[in-house]
Amino acid sequence: MKVIMTNDAPQAAGHYSQAIEHQGLVYVSGQLPINPKSDEKHVGSIEEQTEQALSNLDAILREANSDKNHVLKVTVYISDIALWNKVNSVYARFFEDHRPARAIVPTRELHFGFQIEIDAVAAVISD
Repeated sequence: MKVIMTNDAPQAAGHYSQAIEHQGLVYVSGQLPINPKSDEKHVGSIEEQTEQALSNLDAILREANSDKNHVLKVTVYISDIALWNKVNSVYARFFEDHRPARAIVPTRELHFGFQIEIDAVAAVISD
C-alpha cells in the first residue's frame, strides 16, 4: 500500500490521505473545490466548483501514475440535485469520450458550504 501526496492538490485536512494506491488501483479521497496554490475555498458557481474539484482529482491521479482515462468509478456529491445538468456538462468536458462508472449522491450540506465533492477509483497506468 502506498500513500499518494502532491502539492498540486489540497492537503489532507484531517486523518486521511489524498489517495492510496494498492494492487494497481488508486483510491482518491473526496476532492473539494479548494485551490491548492492559494488554499482559497472556491465558492463561486457550481461550474467553477466542479472544475476545481476535477482539477484536484486530476493532479492526484497524475501523482499516482494514473489519469482521467483510467478512472473506473466516480462518486459525485452535490448539495442540490437541481445543479446536476450544470455539473454533468463540466464533468463530460473533463472526461471527454471516457465514461467511468458513476454515482450521484445529493446531500443537504457539504463542508465549508461547498456545493460539490468528487472521489474516484482509478487504475494505475502499467509501464
